[in-house]
Amino acid sequence: MAEEEMSLSDVSGAFCQVLFISAAGNIICSWGRGEDGQLGHGDAEDRLSPTRLSSLDGHDIISITCGADHTIAYSLSNAEVYSWGWYILHIIYKHICINFLNSFVKFYPFSPLFRLILTYCNLMRGDFGRLGHGNSSDLFTPQPIKHYMPLFGCDNGRRGAKLELEVAGWGRNQNGQLGLGTTEDSPVPQKIKAFQGISIKMVAAGAEHTAAISKEGALYGWGWGRYGNLGLGDRNDRLVPEKVSTLNEEKMNMVACGWRHTISVSVTGGLYTYGWSKYGQLGHGDFDDHLVPYKVEALADGSIKQISGGWRHTMALTSDGKLYGWGWNKFGQVGVGDNSDICSPVQVKFPNDQAHSCYCCFQILKVVQVSCGWRHTLAVTEEQNIFSWGRGTNGQLGHGESMDRNFPKIIEALSVEGSSGQQIESSKLDPLSGKSWVSPAERYAVVPGESGQTVHSEKGNGGDVDVPQNDAKRMRM
Repeated sequence: MAEEEMSLSDVSGAFCQVLFISAAGNIICSWGRGEDGQLGHGDAEDRLSPTRLSSLDGHDIISITCGADHTIAYSLSNAEVYSWGWYILHIIYKHICINFLNSFVKFYPFSPLFRLILTYCNLMRGDFGRLGHGNSSDLFTPQPIKHYMPLFGCDNGRRGAKLELEVAGWGRNQNGQLGLGTTEDSPVPQKIKAFQGISIKMVAAGAEHTAAISKEGALYGWGWGRYGNLGLGDRNDRLVPEKVSTLNEEKMNMVACGWRHTISVSVTGGLYTYGWSKYGQLGHGDFDDHLVPYKVEALADGSIKQISGGWRHTMALTSDGKLYGWGWNKFGQVGVGDNSDICSPVQVKFPNDQAHSCYCCFQILKVVQVSCGWRHTLAVTEEQNIFSWGRGTNGQLGHGESMDRNFPKIIEALSVEGSSGQQIESSKLDPLSGKSWVSPAERYAVVPGESGQTVHSEKGNGGDVDVPQNDAKRMRM
C-alpha cells in the first residue's frame, strides 16, 4: 500500500491504458487494459483502479508516453529510457525529457506541487521492434533500452553541461513515419539524418505519421499523408521530414497528433489543425479535411497552452485553464454530457461533487493538464484532482469499474479530494519468479491485427482494417 500523500504530476492515456506520475516521480501508477503487459505489473491482466508500478520505485521517472499496447518512461537520474508491452512501435523522441521539461517549465511555473511533465500519446502501434530492444519479444515489466544513445554529453567533465539533442525513430515504417528515408522497419533507434544541424524541440507521433517543431518554430511533417495530415498541401506520403508552410510564416510552439489529424499551436497561442475530419476532430465547424494548417477560429480569442489528440477527438487547454473538446464522441470522450459528435470546440465542465450526476449542474474548473487516450480523456485540475471520462470497458477510467462515462468523474485514489494515494494497491511482482520476456509465439496462435485478422504490413494501406472497432482481446495459446 502507498502510505505517502501524493501531489499530482503527469497523466498519459493511450488506447485502453493510463500511466500517472506523482510530483518528483516518486510514485508511478498504471491501470486499464493490460493484456500485452503494457501496464508493467508483470502479467497480462487489466486493472480497474490505479495500481502502483513498484518496479520503477526510486528511478526518478519524470515522463511517460503511452502507446496502444506499449509504454515508455524516462528516468532523469539514471538517464535511461525504459519500455515494456507488446513488441510492435512507431517513433520516440531521443531527448524526451528535455521536450517535456521545456514545455512545462514554460507553461506551468505557478506551483512547485505541479512539476508537470508534458506527455504525448503515441496513439497507434507499428510493426516489429517498437520496444527498441532489438528483438520481437513482449516485455511485461519495465526494462532499459540498451540501444538508446546517452542523452547527455559532457563538457569539462560536468555531466549534463552539454546537451546533444537528437531525434531517433524505430519500429514500424511502412509509410516512412520514422523519417529515415526508407519504408523498412527498424528494431533499434536510428538517428533521423534530415534533422542534422536542425535543433528540434518537440515531436509527436500519430498512427502512421509524425510531426515535429524546431527551436526556431518551424513545423515539419512526414509519414502517411492520405488525409493531408502532414500539412504539406497534398495527400502524398513523405519518407523524410518536410517543412510545413504556415499562415503568414507564423512560428509554431507545440504540436500533437491524433489518429490521422494534427494539431499545432503558434508562439502567439493560436490553434491550428489539419488532416482528417470525418468526425469533426479538426474543430472548424464542419467535417471537411484540410491539407494545410487551418486556424480554429472558435478559439481565436484564447491563448492555447496545451493540446492533445485522441483517435478521432481533440482537446485543447487555454492559458486561463479552460478545457475544450470536440470530434468523435461515441463513448463520451469529449466530456460534455452526451454522445454526439461535435465539430466545434465545446467547453468541458466538472461536477461540484460526486452526488451530482446531471451535467447541467456542473461547473467550470481551472484545468492544468489534459491527455487524450484513444477513446477516453483525462484532466488534472488546479485543486490537484484527476478526472476521467469516455470509454471505460477495460478500467482505463480508473474508477474500479468498466463503465463508459460522457462527463468527467474524479479518480478518487489519486485526487486530493479523494484518498490522495493512501489506498493504492502495489504490484505484486516477484522479480525472481517468471520471466520478463514473452515471445509472440508463446502467447498467440497467430499474431492478429486489432480487428482480429492477421496483420499484413502493406505500404500505404492506411485503412481502418487494423483499428480496434471493439474491445475483443487477441487469441492466446
